[in-house]
Amino acid sequence: MRTDLVTREGYDKLRDELNYLWREYRPEITAKVTWAASLGDRSENADYKENKRLLRKIDSRIRFLRKRLETLKVVDFAPEQEGRVFFGAWVEIENDDGDTKSFRIVGPDEIYDRKDYISIDSPMARALLKKEQDDQVDVKTPEGIKVWYINRISYQPL
Repeated sequence: MRTDLVTREGYDKLRDELNYLWREYRPEITAKVTWAASLGDRSENADYKENKRLLRKIDSRIRFLRKRLETLKVVDFAPEQEGRVFFGAWVEIENDDGDTKSFRIVGPDEIYDRKDYISIDSPMARALLKKEQDDQVDVKTPEGIKVWYINRISYQPL
């Protein structure tokens, strides 16, 4: 099950995507479909077929975003969170081999196109929740338990 939490930035990005698709991109593609349809035989018309396919894809994404934005709960930073790992935190961790990772814990809708974000639903994020700096964290992975140590926690980018 996907968590319905999202950061303010994530919500704004999804809302902006919906507005762009609905107000700019969809009308542009609709005009292309109309133009291609006016050329006659649609069965042999590659422009018509491709743009019609693209229009279906856009409409599907618009429907998804409209439904999803209604169900999402925006979580803003609260001063009480300082010093502990909660939703929206930037965390730097290190293992015994000296490998470090830095990432932000966000909602599942925000992780795409970002290598520095992880989902709140991931085993790593679940293990880190409510922990403090210098705490040891045991993360269950398919290869077994991995041990990490929290170096830094911030609610601003590291």
